[in-house]
Amino acid sequence: MLMRYATMRLAQLIPMVLVVTMVVFFVMMIVPGDPVMVMLGAVDGAQVSREVYDAMRLQLGLDKPLIVQYLNWLSKVLQGDLGTSITFRTSALEVIFLRLVPTMYLMIGGLIIAVIIAVPAGVLAAIHNNTKWDHLATGFVVLGISVPTFWLALVTILIFAVYLGWLPSIGYTRPQEDFIEFLKHIALPMSVVALNIAATVLRFQRQDFLEQMHQDYVRTARAKGLSERLVLWKHVLRNSLMTTVTVVGLQMAYLSGLITIVESVFNYPGIGYLLLNSIRTRDFIVVQGVVLFMVFLVIIVNLLVDIFYTVLDPRIRYQ
Repeated sequence: MLMRYATMRLAQLIPMVLVVTMVVFFVMMIVPGDPVMVMLGAVDGAQVSREVYDAMRLQLGLDKPLIVQYLNWLSKVLQGDLGTSITFRTSALEVIFLRLVPTMYLMIGGLIIAVIIAVPAGVLAAIHNNTKWDHLATGFVVLGISVPTFWLALVTILIFAVYLGWLPSIGYTRPQEDFIEFLKHIALPMSVVALNIAATVLRFQRQDFLEQMHQDYVRTARAKGLSERLVLWKHVLRNSLMTTVTVVGLQMAYLSGLITIVESVFNYPGIGYLLLNSIRTRDFIVVQGVVLFMVFLVIIVNLLVDIFYTVLDPRIRYQ
């Protein structure tokens, strides 16, 4: 039954994915700049003969109508071919995969740290409502939501890299090469991602835990003689996690944009940094591929969130 539901959801998402591909493709086509001139290295006013220019357009398929270009591109995408990067002169899929691994380290690590911070803090803030712990948590939420991400990233660099000299401010080291250096390089960008996500998750965790504490089933459990700890940590927490899981799933779309900002500030070689560089160099093949990967990531995560609901609440059944 679960596999049938997942298959049905994926089928329902096909029209949305097609719309996304159309928007990505046609927006890149109307963005100022000429990818042919970029590929020929004539971006600084260098002159290119008309014959060479037309031959390159023909090679890239840019001489055809836009709808034909889109259909050709879409048919290749469905076969796993995103095209050849104009900047790197190699497979766009290969370029994206090389940058995808560092980004996944950053995203998964940041989400895990955010949940570890936000869930216990939200529960404690709800249990100790209107106390100094609650006020402290509320202040963290306000700061985390209000402070711009790029400013937070710059402040962490200024404090921990420039003044204290504890951590490097830019770059990346693969964990298989030097795990300690990997942790040092990823610590600051991961902390910025985690704090940003944790603020939103904490806000919803606290609110939903407070609401659950006043439900009828909680009063019934207490009337039956269950200990307060058992009521709060087994029954109330489990039901309140439904909201937390939903928020984490919804944050994936926000996280895609957040990653781009963080990677740019820390010069971190992920797909967000690749996306910005590809936009600047007019490498529309890579831009289309990166956006598609981000869209599919958000879709898959939200599908997994729907499936995870059955773990938290056995009453949910997918018919």
